[in-house]
Amino acid sequence: MIPWLSPHNNRFPSPHEALDEPDGLLAAGGDLSIERLISAYRHGIFPWFSDEDPILWWSPNPRCVLKPRDIHISRSMRKAIRKQHYRITFDQAFSEVIELCSSSRDRVGNTWITDEMKHAYTALHQQGIAHSLEVWRDGTLVGGLYGLAIGKLFFGESMFSLEVNTSKVAYIALAKQLEHWRYALIDCQVQNDHLNSLGASEISRAEFLEYIKLNIDEDPGHEWQFELSNEQLIQTDD
Repeated sequence: MIPWLSPHNNRFPSPHEALDEPDGLLAAGGDLSIERLISAYRHGIFPWFSDEDPILWWSPNPRCVLKPRDIHISRSMRKAIRKQHYRITFDQAFSEVIELCSSSRDRVGNTWITDEMKHAYTALHQQGIAHSLEVWRDGTLVGGLYGLAIGKLFFGESMFSLEVNTSKVAYIALAKQLEHWRYALIDCQVQNDHLNSLGASEISRAEFLEYIKLNIDEDPGHEWQFELSNEQLIQTDD
């Protein structure tokens, strides 16, 4: 049995109480208020559920992460970036990005980005906590991602590609910019081949929570709304 969260406060069980199977399931219930979501991420917890489920809260062990300086760009990816004329923007099209991410399907054909999730993360964006990164080609949005920035940590949520490699371009641009801003870590939640190819790796839950403890209250001291040209993206890499 997992605990059912009280609607009267935003407290969570310790992440160390999460189940081993399914890995990381910690609690159910509560809501997706701004206050509860911030409390969750500050404790290494995130929501993930389908339309037919109650709200489910997770803290997997191990945790998939990327240190921004460890981003891996393959030779073929470098060539693709140089060949295309991408424009990279931050916080220019959050609603479009989350909508396109929600169109992606999991292994059983469901989307986990429900309408409730979209409303919640849009509210976080309006508060300057959730952010998007967009990849444009010839004025058309072709890739992107979104997540939360708290302190010197970025909690990645989802990405999409409408053309080959454009979600990778978004992830590379994010990592390069976060390295410039001296962020400690990108939380990737759960490992997959796509993230592994970009340099992500797994650490223990205990180590992840230590990163949070050390970096969650740091002042990032920067603005999110700006853009990078394709040439600038290549420059930051070279």
